[in-house]
Amino acid sequence: MAAETRETVRHLLGGRVGTLDFAEMSVTATGAVADTQIDTLEFVTPEGVRVPAQFLHPRGGGPAPAVLYCHAHGGRYDIGLRELTEGRPALQGAYLGDLAAAGYAVLCVEMPCFGSRSDVTESAASKALLWRGTTLFGEMLAEQAAGLAWLSDHPEVDATRIAALGISMGGTLAWWLGALDRRVSAVVSMCSFADLACLIESGAHDGHGHYMTVPGLLRHLSTGTLAGLCAPRPQLQCVGLQDGFTSPECFAIGRRDLEAAYAAAGASELLEFHVEPDAGHEETPEMRLRVLDFLARSLGSAAV
Repeated sequence: MAAETRETVRHLLGGRVGTLDFAEMSVTATGAVADTQIDTLEFVTPEGVRVPAQFLHPRGGGPAPAVLYCHAHGGRYDIGLRELTEGRPALQGAYLGDLAAAGYAVLCVEMPCFGSRSDVTESAASKALLWRGTTLFGEMLAEQAAGLAWLSDHPEVDATRIAALGISMGGTLAWWLGALDRRVSAVVSMCSFADLACLIESGAHDGHGHYMTVPGLLRHLSTGTLAGLCAPRPQLQCVGLQDGFTSPECFAIGRRDLEAAYAAAGASELLEFHVEPDAGHEETPEMRLRVLDFLARSLGSAAV
C-alpha cells in the first residue's frame, strides 16, 4: 500500500522523482574547515542543466554518516546553497560548524530559481513546468533524490545512515523526500509542518511560494498521512505556534494524522516533536540543540 501511495505522489509531482540521475559531476573548487574538506561541485542533468552543490566530508577515517542539507526559500533567491556555510536570518547560524564538528558528510544541492540559478524566476519556472505536465516541487525533489543517490554511492559515506535536514522550504523538501525515498534513514524538519487543507481553509496557504503547488494531492492523502510514509524511520518535526505556516489548529491536524501513521507502523517511539508556543518562523536555540541531539541519536557516532 505504501509503495502504491508513493507512486501516486510521484505521478502527481510529474514523474521525475526517482528517475532523474545526474549525468556528470565535476569539482570546481576545494577548501577546508578544521578536519573537514569542502568541495564545490557542479552536477549536470541529462538535459544539460547545471546544478551547483557543496559537499563537506571529514578527512580520513572510514565511511561517515551523512546529512542531505536542503536549503530554504524565505524570499531570498540570492542565498541558495550558501545557507549551509553562511546561514540565513531564520537560523541561529550556519550549520556548517555543527555538522562538521559532529563528523558528518554533508551535501547541499542548489535548487532551481535560487543562488546561481536565480536567472529564472519561481513564477516563470512553475508555470512552464505545469504546462509541460510536471511541477517545480517535483523538479526540486527529483534533484534532491539525485543528490541523495550520489551521496549514497560515495565511498566516504555510510549509505545506511543518511538524514535529510532543512528549515521552511528545506524542511518541506526533507520530509517529502523521506516519504518518497527510503534511502533517507532519518528526517529533521523545522517550521514546515501543518495540514495543507487546513491552511487553505484559513488562507495561510497563499504565503507559500508557487513551488509548493502539487495539483490533486489532497484528493489522495493529507499532509500527516504523506509524512507518515517516513515510518518506521526516525522523524523530528520542530514548529513554532506563532508561525503562520504552522498555526496551532493546522499543526494539530497534521500531528494527529502523522502520529496515527507511526502508530500503525508500530513506530510511535521514533516520531518526535519539538513545539515552542511563542516561536515564529525561525529556528530557536532550543531547536538547534534538539536537532543536533536527534541527529546524534539517529545517525550514531561518526566513528561507528
